[in-house]
Amino acid sequence: MGHSTVYPTGATVYNPAKAWSGYTVFQAGEEGVVLIDMNGKEVHLWQGLLGFPAKILPGGYVLGSTGRRDPKFGIQDNVDLVQVDWDGNIVWKYNSYEHIEDPGYEPLWYARQHHDYQREGNPVGYYAPGLEPKVSSGKTLILAHKNLHNDIISNKELLDDTILEVDWEGKIIWEWKASDHFAELGFDEAARNVLFRDPNTRSFGNLGGGVGDWLHINSASYVGLNKFYDNGDERFHPDNVIWDAREANIIAITDRKTGAIVWRLGPDYSLPEVKHIGWIIGQHHAHIIPKGLPGEGNLLVFDNGGWGGYGLPNPASPFGQKNAVRDHSRILEIDPVTLEVVWQYTSAEAGFSVPTDSYKFYSPYISSAQRLANGNTLITEGSNGRLFEVTPEYELVWEYVSPFTDRRNTNMVYRSYRVPYAWVPQLEKPKEIAIEPIDVTTFRVPGAAPKGLDSVVSVATTLPFVEGAACVATADESAVQRAR
Repeated sequence: MGHSTVYPTGATVYNPAKAWSGYTVFQAGEEGVVLIDMNGKEVHLWQGLLGFPAKILPGGYVLGSTGRRDPKFGIQDNVDLVQVDWDGNIVWKYNSYEHIEDPGYEPLWYARQHHDYQREGNPVGYYAPGLEPKVSSGKTLILAHKNLHNDIISNKELLDDTILEVDWEGKIIWEWKASDHFAELGFDEAARNVLFRDPNTRSFGNLGGGVGDWLHINSASYVGLNKFYDNGDERFHPDNVIWDAREANIIAITDRKTGAIVWRLGPDYSLPEVKHIGWIIGQHHAHIIPKGLPGEGNLLVFDNGGWGGYGLPNPASPFGQKNAVRDHSRILEIDPVTLEVVWQYTSAEAGFSVPTDSYKFYSPYISSAQRLANGNTLITEGSNGRLFEVTPEYELVWEYVSPFTDRRNTNMVYRSYRVPYAWVPQLEKPKEIAIEPIDVTTFRVPGAAPKGLDSVVSVATTLPFVEGAACVATADESAVQRAR
């Protein structure tokens, strides 16, 4: 569906009066980790650092990795997780989860970190009042990989997800393996049969018969301080860990003390208690909004759409793998106790015609959402490198399109974070210059004819043209049908 081959990159919209201004950090293609201001100026680059994701700590420190395992031997395994200072010096490192000897490479200790981590002091890795992550001490929560066999799940080798907590010296003080809790994940018989036959097998180079990336957990954070725990709901203990698995369409909370799954959303969204939400598919960055921010205690998640899940076959999934499909994305804010959707951002809220232009807000993989201190939401529409900020009333107040590309010629951004100017004392607060939205109906590139007609004639009409039924039901028409 139509996308222009010519489009602006960098900052395209900025309303300083309504945006929550600060610095934004993200992975800049293969350049490294970049920090930009609100006008899109690239104020600092940690060249060569890999952000999966990149996060800023107070004082201008940044977290990332210095290398990734050759995909012929492993999938998305980062060598380490490091904290570097403004000048790129490594001041903390964890890399002692597994010692690996891959053919053609020197034996190395790996963290096998992927997709997420959190530093003690802040549950989710982004700014919240009074919740500053530690920079010179503290524990670190790390999402990692482990290869193993579990014949209850499948007779194939599994790429399992593990969640570690390490102290400042790198000692593992807590470890949780997803495969140990298969019975708690809510898979029905059809899903279990599909998983046993093919647990999302990925195969590169020397992986032989492949390895089953059966859950593909892509976020892990602490639940953090919240009103539900304050009112006696132990499921939401601040030390518990919330995570989500994109291949299984599951969001869950793990009890930090027992390891049990004590709260879960998915994998079946046809159940009466969740049917009103609709199918959450291939989601990313599920987390509890931290205390001190608007919406605190609610679940915030980028519901990608795309494809995900296991179950009965259908025309889009002849073998029952990735059997839920949707061609647009949503941001959902959900009360985790009542399961009420309290706020959302979809193609409709973006102002697009639904369903004709629903695809205009769509990232089938990666992506994130961050609640900002003024109630706005920073959204990373990751697969096309678009970062933008909207108000609670859906007004677009900042937009940036990444100009950085990778070897696949994509400008994808896995995740981005906004932090206060004060977290980067090495820089003076930048001048904030408004960027007015371009009127795309009149904007032309050099050499193109301006809008306007040279010649007009009138044709006699029989009836006035009234917009009516399209070839597919529009959102308005669907709403009328539901109300009857």
